[in-house]
Amino acid sequence: MSTVRAAALPCCLTILLVGVPRLIAQGSGKAVEDLKSPDSSRRARAAKELAKKGTPADVPALVTVLNDPEPKVRREVVVALASIHAAESLDPLIVATRDEDTETRMLAVEGLVNFYVGQSGSRGFFGFFQNTWKRAKGRFVKEELKIDPGVNVEPKVITALVATMNDTEAIEPARRAAGGLGILRANAAVPDLVKAAHSPDENLALEAIVALSKIQDLSAGPQLIDLLDSETGEVRQEAAVTVGILRTSEAVPKLQTMYEKGGGRTTQLRALDGLAYIGNPVSVPLFLKALWDPDKAFRARAAEGLARARDEKGLPDLEKAVNAEKDAEPRFAMMFAITSLGRMDYLSDLVNGLSSTLRGGIVESYVIELTRNPQMLARLYPFLNSRDADVRRRMCTVLMYNGDASSIPYLEQLSQDSKGDVATEALRALRAVRLRAGTSAPATPPQ
Repeated sequence: MSTVRAAALPCCLTILLVGVPRLIAQGSGKAVEDLKSPDSSRRARAAKELAKKGTPADVPALVTVLNDPEPKVRREVVVALASIHAAESLDPLIVATRDEDTETRMLAVEGLVNFYVGQSGSRGFFGFFQNTWKRAKGRFVKEELKIDPGVNVEPKVITALVATMNDTEAIEPARRAAGGLGILRANAAVPDLVKAAHSPDENLALEAIVALSKIQDLSAGPQLIDLLDSETGEVRQEAAVTVGILRTSEAVPKLQTMYEKGGGRTTQLRALDGLAYIGNPVSVPLFLKALWDPDKAFRARAAEGLARARDEKGLPDLEKAVNAEKDAEPRFAMMFAITSLGRMDYLSDLVNGLSSTLRGGIVESYVIELTRNPQMLARLYPFLNSRDADVRRRMCTVLMYNGDASSIPYLEQLSQDSKGDVATEALRALRAVRLRAGTSAPATPPQ
């Protein structure tokens, strides 16, 4: 090992090696032995083999090669540690976030995040953070990658990712760490993410802004208002959406100015998106006018804004608009708005939209939002018996976010569903709901 590599290694790597000889003997035979080979290609192949077949017992053997002088070996070691997907891998992955090789750092960041989101640890996961700040069709919907409610992330992991994000001399790992903090909903990282959102590096700023939108710590909103004046168009646009998601009422005047004088339809749409998330009654005239915009995306955002403004004066326009609407996206948004305003005429059509291949994710986000009102849960439970497996599956996801103790028996029943993906989603939801309800006791199945 070179003196540079030796000096760069944290002292905790020595601690990680304690007890290695005893545990290596329990490892995966030939591959573990090949990690000691003088041939670097053979060591790399051995690590790759352990990525496919390794167990937690192989982690100590991999740790001994974490300081290998060859970057290609260290990269494969990090992939293997992530693939084993064990708590024993966390400390060595944290060590690897400080590696001098940029790609090794990136792999370590992704390995730490993957541990909590359950993604595959094969080399196929490398780069799954690419352009995560680009929202599908400009929408912030639940389907963006983030951990389930109730998943606890060890503080040392957050600390390591914050340190990586703040080390902007290695900018790509910094960007990925910012994205990872959002996926892990790292509230403790909010102050550092706010700073990163003001970075001169556009992509780091974008990753940080979107991370803040996922964490949804409302205190960050006022600290992002100045970004609505950013000279960088995409930063300005993403900030417009995020201050909306963070319900930053102080941003309404600037957002309305952006909408009216934004200098481009994309900027206008992002400003309308932000205003729609805030749903301030002062914006209702703007929403009512946009409800008839020639662009379906504008019509959809206008309907969402009316839903959140909770101004019943919008109902007549919404009812006219939904009857005239031919496009699915704004039509679902109008159904959401009418339901949010207390009219249940379109509830069934809206929930059945969960089965839509193209719009199911957006509809799911609407139903999740509706169930923030606990009274909506009782109205939605009958849909858990839908003949459509996609409706049942997505309803489980809805309950994962907003279900309460009354949801448990329904989810227990669906955990035995004949469709495996429905049963899996029901089990995910059960874990979150039981934690939130403070109970693990079996509940009586619904009749």
